[in-house]
Amino acid sequence: MERDFVGKKEFPIKCEIGRGLEGAIVNNTQIGYVNGKEGRLCYRGISIEDLAKYSSFEETAYLLLFGKLPKRDELNGFKEKLKVSRSIPQGIVEMIKILPKDTHSMNLLMSAVAALAGYDKESQKVTLESEKEVAIRIISKIATVTAAISRIKKGKEVIEPREDLSHAENLVYMITGEVDESRPSLRGVDEEISKAIDMALILHADHGMSGSTFTCMVIHASLSDFYATIAGGIGSLKGPLHGGANERVIKMLQEIGTPSNVEEWYGRERKLHHKIPGFGHRIYHAHDPRARIFKEYCHRVATTEEIKNLLAIAERLEEVEIRELGEKKGIFPNVDFYSGIVYKALGLETSLFTPLFAVSRVAGWTARVLEYMPENRIFRPRAEYYGPLKQEYIPMEKR
Repeated sequence: MERDFVGKKEFPIKCEIGRGLEGAIVNNTQIGYVNGKEGRLCYRGISIEDLAKYSSFEETAYLLLFGKLPKRDELNGFKEKLKVSRSIPQGIVEMIKILPKDTHSMNLLMSAVAALAGYDKESQKVTLESEKEVAIRIISKIATVTAAISRIKKGKEVIEPREDLSHAENLVYMITGEVDESRPSLRGVDEEISKAIDMALILHADHGMSGSTFTCMVIHASLSDFYATIAGGIGSLKGPLHGGANERVIKMLQEIGTPSNVEEWYGRERKLHHKIPGFGHRIYHAHDPRARIFKEYCHRVATTEEIKNLLAIAERLEEVEIRELGEKKGIFPNVDFYSGIVYKALGLETSLFTPLFAVSRVAGWTARVLEYMPENRIFRPRAEYYGPLKQEYIPMEKR
């Protein structure tokens, strides 16, 4: 019977552990919960569906960090801290510029975030109170760094953030340079697009003890600084088995070409025993609730023939995959299957998909690190040795 991982545990704990620490319990948390059997996700007990519908990224980040929905003055104060922290030093911009142009965006982001520690002397204190403030600064600045990477890669000048825009609006403004002066939404797109950006940040903000989250916790447990911690999480997130999957989905849909090609393409891939990108999840054995929400937004933002075609291919592929493996093996679309289509509809380049994931997930990373700090213990698992125990040293001339 599948465990639900609910209820506070007292350590030491006995549990069955699989490869990759599957099934291991490393701490107690009140931040987020994933029920893979039922396809449920909540932050601090609030469903992801409600947060995507009613909340904002700023409010959601506050919820994750401080354990409650903020009152109006608390949210305004939090937004003010984000606003004053949003700019990045020119030295970071110059560092991104001098690295090779074909450097992966996630490597640039990882390097820039680690380097930000040099401009934040408070970050070396590593106390619970100081880290709360550093966390807010990192959440704010990582969006600006991501936008700067996008601009520099396209040979454009970096754009400074604006004080009158929300976190999501600023992100897109700094990438595109466009804003509607008459209202706080983005030029050239309607309010549905603006909400789609904010919604995407909410959906990716936390997701249990993912590989990148655990990476952050392991690094910070040694009392390393928060910038190094988040840089490590970015490195983990980069991999195609984690945050890089939505890039592969877009390439796959483009390769298929049209909805009419899906059946033939799928049959060929199955014969080759290839895993279909965007399907299946280590935790979910039902529909990923985030995928359902992204799919809904795909329909809202699909205004061009290219995006409509990609969405039609995706929906047809979803039908085929569920028919073949859905109920049999619990394989359904995950968050990566439709998120890339939303990002592409917004005009964002594929290389920016995973950095956008990091812009969002940094809220969950920092929240879980802060939660672990009061009872911090450095992670020190063991490996089972099965090599020889007594070997003679053979001199070089006798080998």
